[in-house]
Amino acid sequence: MDPGLVPVLMLVVVTATLFLLGVAGVRRLRPWPVAVRGGVAALFVTTGLAHFIGMREELVAMVPPALPAPELLVTVTGVLELAGAAGVLWSRTAPWAAGGLTVLLLGMFPANVYKALNGPVTSTMGELVPRSLMQVVFLAATVSVVAHYVPNSPFAQRRP
Repeated sequence: MDPGLVPVLMLVVVTATLFLLGVAGVRRLRPWPVAVRGGVAALFVTTGLAHFIGMREELVAMVPPALPAPELLVTVTGVLELAGAAGVLWSRTAPWAAGGLTVLLLGMFPANVYKALNGPVTSTMGELVPRSLMQVVFLAATVSVVAHYVPNSPFAQRRP
């Protein structure tokens, strides 16, 4: 399996599993945002760990040359991803963590563009369109969590 697909699969499989458990009657998993928050956490644990284990050199190479200290940037973004994954699991910090992860995704997108345009294509996920589509899926997940907590949003949490 293409390693570039692992984060997408983590998001989709964990979200779907938690959602189905909620439908099946697991009371704490009933609201859809809980399932999405779990999927987002799994996604960012997967990508955050990659900053330290297995893909570190590839991620450092993705940092555009205009940015200073690529190794430090990869370390900082990895820590932020792991912190965001933890924060999105707790309902009180979830909107803030999801908002931070949204900003982080947007901030790291230039590295994906740089890799797609300048690096060798090492996998099917190495091209600009697939990388961009993955980012859209990730952003949709994080933004949906934020939107759930915004009053009067169509996704807002409904209180009885």
